[in-house]
Amino acid sequence: MRARRWTRDILRDSPLGGDTKLIVSELSTNAIRHTASGWASGSFHLAVAVSGQVVAVSVTDDGGAATAPKVEHQDQDAERGRGLGMISAVAHRVVVHDTDQGHTVTAELYADARPGGRRC
Repeated sequence: MRARRWTRDILRDSPLGGDTKLIVSELSTNAIRHTASGWASGSFHLAVAVSGQVVAVSVTDDGGAATAPKVEHQDQDAERGRGLGMISAVAHRVVVHDTDQGHTVTAELYADARPGGRRC
């Protein structure tokens, strides 16, 4: 996936690179699978903001989903529906915003904190 390679190139030397690539992959896949972003004329917008302390990833979809993205507590053996839960376990903060067309999901990783927002 091009979004994942682009993110890898941006964060090549970052200790947050691996988790960020996972988040980009999950959010991009969700946009393509569950919204109009996956239609022939669809697209999604990926933004990655990097500072010394924070990496923030935002994916904005083209809408068309019946409901807003949300964390679902699925069975461990479920093949789908665990992406945002996994992102929430890795990221320090996850926020979903409505947009004019669809939704933006933003995940933040902090260099000096453990997942769940606890500082080291």
